[in-house]
Formats: sequence, C-alpha cells, structure tokens
Amino acid sequence: MLLPTYSGTLEPYRLQGDPLTPRAPSVPFTRTAFAAAHVVSDPLAERAPWQGRPAVDWDSTLKFRHYLWDQGLGLAEAMDTAQRGMGVDWATAKELIERTMIEAKAHPLAPRVACGAGTDQVPLDELRDADAIIAAYEEQMAAIEAARGQIILMATRALPAIGADAETYARVYGHLLSQAKDPVILHWLGDMFDPALSGYWGSADVAVASDAVLAIIEAHAAKVDGIKISLLDQAHEEAFRVRLPEDVRLYTGDDFNYAPLIEGDGAHHSHALLGIFAAIAPAAAQALEALAQGDPQTYHALLAPTVPLSREIFKAPTQFYKAGIAFLAWLNGAQDHFIMPGGFQSAREITHYAEVFRLADQARLLARPDLADARMRVLLGLHGIDGG
Repeated sequence: MLLPTYSGTLEPYRLQGDPLTPRAPSVPFTRTAFAAAHVVSDPLAERAPWQGRPAVDWDSTLKFRHYLWDQGLGLAEAMDTAQRGMGVDWATAKELIERTMIEAKAHPLAPRVACGAGTDQVPLDELRDADAIIAAYEEQMAAIEAARGQIILMATRALPAIGADAETYARVYGHLLSQAKDPVILHWLGDMFDPALSGYWGSADVAVASDAVLAIIEAHAAKVDGIKISLLDQAHEEAFRVRLPEDVRLYTGDDFNYAPLIEGDGAHHSHALLGIFAAIAPAAAQALEALAQGDPQTYHALLAPTVPLSREIFKAPTQFYKAGIAFLAWLNGAQDHFIMPGGFQSAREITHYAEVFRLADQARLLARPDLADARMRVLLGLHGIDGG
C-alpha cells in the first residue's frame, strides 16, 4: 500500500499483520487502570451534526465498553475522550452514564466505572460565580450517584473563565467533596488538552497550582480517591505523587510517559486513567498482567511499541486526539464507519491517519489486518490517493 508521509511523498508500506489477541487477565492487576472510551455515532440517525444532541449508536458504544471490561480494564466514562464539550452534551453524557452503569453491574468481572461530572449543562456565560458553578456540579454529581457510578470531578472551563483564585477553588472543591457520598477522583487537565483550562487551580505557574490542589486534597483526604493529572510532564507527576497523602492515588493521564509512570520507581507508582488505553487495550491489559506477575521485561516489551503510536495520536493540537481513538476503533471493526459527533473526524489530516495506521500495525494493535487494510484504502481514496 502507498501511504502519505510528513515529507509530502507517498511511500510503500506492507502490513506485518501480527495482532495481539484480546483476552481476560490470568491474575489481578496491581494497578488500577481506567480506559477512557469514546462514543460511537449513528450516522443514519444524525441530523444537523454541528447542532443539538448527537445521534449515538448505543449498541456499538456499549459493546466497545464490554470489550474493555473483558480484558480486565476499568472504564472512565463520559470524559473528554467521549467529546464532552466538543460534540457531546450533558444530556447525552447522562444517558451514556446510565446505560453504561446498567451494563457494568451485570458484567461478570464487576468492572470499576468512574464517570465525569462537570458543569457543561449550563452555558458558560451563566456560570458567573462560585455558587452557580457549585450548583451545576452538584446536578451532575447527583445523576452519577443515582446511577451508582464513582464520580470524577472534571476540570471545568467555568473557573478559569471567572478568573478564580486559589481560595475560590478551595471553596468550590471543598463544598463538592463534603457533599459526595463516596471518595471521588479529581481531574487536572492541562491546557494542551483544552486551552480554556489554562491557569487551573488559580495559577498559570504549575508549582503554585500544585500547592493549591494539594492543600485541597490534604484538607479533604478522606473524600479523595485520587487525582488524575494530564500535564504530559513526567518529572512533575513523579514529584507530585510523593507529596500526596498515603491513601490518595495518582492516576496518570500522561499519554506520552505512561509506561515508566505506571511501573514506578520502587517507592511510588501511578495508576492509570488514560484515553490511549482504549486504543491499545490488548497491549495495556497484557502489560499490566505481566507487571502483576513480576515480569517488567514483558511489560515494557508490550508497551514500548505503543508509545510512538500514542505520541502521534496525542500530538499537538492535543485536544484533537479523539479522532485517532475513533479511527483505530473503525480500523479494528468496533464500528462500521468513521463518523464522529460534530464531524470531529475532520480534525486530523490524512497524513496523521496514515501514520497512526503504520504505528498501530507495528504495535500489534490492528486486530483484523485485512479489514484495516481495506478501510485504510477507502480513506485514502476519499482523499484522492490511490493506495496501490
């Protein structure tokens, strides 16, 4: 097949076609691992894709979640990977959470499911103060608790929008944590994932912001399961996790450096809450199994080829990574089309998709090579490229 390259040429590529086989783990994992999953659109039911609620293919969406659970992974539901605030509204996210929790309760492996609570049901210009932001969060928290999901307090665009200082963050999060029935997961998403989150925790200085959120955690440690950090900064994450209270976990959201962070340094390690884990599920699950068996060599052998793939999917502008996740699901037959809510598949260029195709093959993550080959050729043709 002829594939485009970043140098502007077409170069031949031959599939190696040696995929990993998804399977259940043989031992319990020693790390908690949440895979953040996307939403599968229903293009036949879609109307006015840029306006209103997206049409969701619920059967395919839930089937993909079973695929993750069957391999021993937990699920981070209705997060930014599911295009929250970028095509998926709160009404759709609420229905997604409710449907997912029904399925999870019936699954034989009793998977952990944590669900994103935010403020996106209220227009940003109506969230003018801390009280309005608290009320918006509480509505979503109540819906998640009613569905019996664990709460992830997603970072909200509303706090940076009102120029909130550290004291305001402490007030908002302190109130929300005191209201939560069970320990929640906090969420620190860097501005590379969402530019509107710049200056979260009250400062653009990461060291100052770290002190602010650590003070919140220390004041409410009994209500904090952990914090998910997505700053793509391994050194910061390693220094931050040392400072956490003993029973509070760090969930890495670092889609560039997850392998060493999850393995740890012997004294501390990170758990996982990662969008890339949905795309690399067989490699991630089997690597975690190897780590639990005391086999770091196999752990790294499985994950090392996935890192170039993850770095390509999460390249700048990083917020468009969702397109690569859905693209791999299409190549692997998890959905019948490459259509996303809001037409988000157009967020990346054909050269990117060609590179994802190559790297996924090299990481043994094209589950059905013949199907992936055929679908890649269709996409090339739509871009005026004869794949040969």
